[in-house]
Amino acid sequence: MGTDDKMRNMAEKAGGKVKEAAGKATGDRTIEAKGKADQAKSDLKQAGEKIKDVGKD
Repeated sequence: MGTDDKMRNMAEKAGGKVKEAAGKATGDRTIEAKGKADQAKSDLKQAGEKIKDVGKD
């Protein structure tokens, strides 16, 4: 299950990067901010997964 979660987190981060780039390209600060927020949320989830992995050892 951990690997699936990690893959979803990476996909979420990639989507956030796309949103951020689209926001920058169109000058839409709201979309840009949502993209950055998606990336930050993904990073937090990924950190949680790493903590779980450490706990398994």
